[in-house]
Amino acid sequence: MSLCCGVECVVILGFARWVWKRCTYISGNDSANWTLASPEEFEPIPRMCRLVLAVYEPDLHNPQFIPQHGFRINPDWVIKRVTYEQTQGRAPPYVIYTDHENKEIVLAVRGLNLYKESDYKTLLDNRLGMQMFDGGFVHHGLMKSAVWLLNEEGETLKRLWEESGKEYDMVFAGHSLGSGVVALLTVIAVNHRDKLGGIPREKIRCYAMAPARCMSLNLAVKYADVIHSVILQDDFLPRTATPLEDIFKSIFCLPCLLLLVCLRDTFIPEGRKLRDSRRFYAPGRMYHIVERRFCRCGRFPPEVRTAIPVDGRFEHIVLSCNATSDHGIIWIERESEKALQIMKEIDSGTITTPPKVQKLERMQTVEQEHRDALERAVSLNIPHAVTTPDVELLKDNRTEPSLSEGVQASQFKSTSTGRKTNWDEVVKNLFKKGESGHLVLNKEVSAPTHNISVGQPS
Repeated sequence: MSLCCGVECVVILGFARWVWKRCTYISGNDSANWTLASPEEFEPIPRMCRLVLAVYEPDLHNPQFIPQHGFRINPDWVIKRVTYEQTQGRAPPYVIYTDHENKEIVLAVRGLNLYKESDYKTLLDNRLGMQMFDGGFVHHGLMKSAVWLLNEEGETLKRLWEESGKEYDMVFAGHSLGSGVVALLTVIAVNHRDKLGGIPREKIRCYAMAPARCMSLNLAVKYADVIHSVILQDDFLPRTATPLEDIFKSIFCLPCLLLLVCLRDTFIPEGRKLRDSRRFYAPGRMYHIVERRFCRCGRFPPEVRTAIPVDGRFEHIVLSCNATSDHGIIWIERESEKALQIMKEIDSGTITTPPKVQKLERMQTVEQEHRDALERAVSLNIPHAVTTPDVELLKDNRTEPSLSEGVQASQFKSTSTGRKTNWDEVVKNLFKKGESGHLVLNKEVSAPTHNISVGQPS
């Protein structure tokens, strides 16, 4: 009897300790050791939030829901606005905007619409380890949506960039569901820049607000120089390691979702998480907007911390009443604008003294952080991790490509010229990594039966 009582006491104490740790965990712990972002690198983010909000407006000349700081958008610079009726559910609505003031060509995609069945179909179109791409795993439904979007607008983006004298940057921005689409679209575009007029890698950028976990850790770190994820305080989605299809099965029962996530984070060892190549992560460099607040009405000014984390990459969901409201694009735009103004005021206040970090030095630091993150991923034995983002296509022990491979490549090149680029074919012809870790052609990859390639969207 006394033994049973002792066991019960140990279990109760252990459970109480677990509850205490979960309840006292705050979002600031995720980025406690990160560096503060500079106003130069953070400046585009509020602007991208406003462009995503513009997708919700049927007429920007007479907007119905104006952000707190205004849209600050020239409606005459909108090249195209596409609705659900035009996408037929294959992708969320989006706009293409040419920002002549900042020399940017922007493709902005809206977030999840709770009333649209097609958005749920996109999220649920996935199984663990179903879709492999560029040596990692990606969300199958979001990848299909990204490929469809490139098939529709690839030629338009290429034409706009060439008409700009090849001087403008090409920027992809999205929120929630749209963030996953633009992140995977960016990965495809970076691998096939020749299909967009030969645009350099440094002119491609992606801003994912409230990002969905959509790619393997090795890909999330590899593309951190072009993809930037923005997370507001307690937002649940970037922290939820549970697959998206499970999240939205439980979205209407928040306690069930929180219990599922907490148990998963508690009982799966950290090392096993990192070595699971099928596990999804929020992509790219992270910008965490951190606030200390009492409620929505009472708060301290926000600050922005940034890093390219490898281990400890937003692994714990925060038990907060703001976990869902912080996901809203309206609040992200409002708090990011406030944080940017604070950063500018701090910089202007010290204009008589040299800045602590010179602009050129900060750029070099950002590049060094990316190199360090890539090396950290390799040191942790993360599957398919590389030490440089630009991997040589034939960097392995194989000899030169066989004649049949060369013929196939030349045939593909010849059939691609003189007609609209078919991005389904482009994606299928990308090199992948086999089980040994070496890069091989897609047709040579020995993958399980559930590892399929992106097909033509129905």
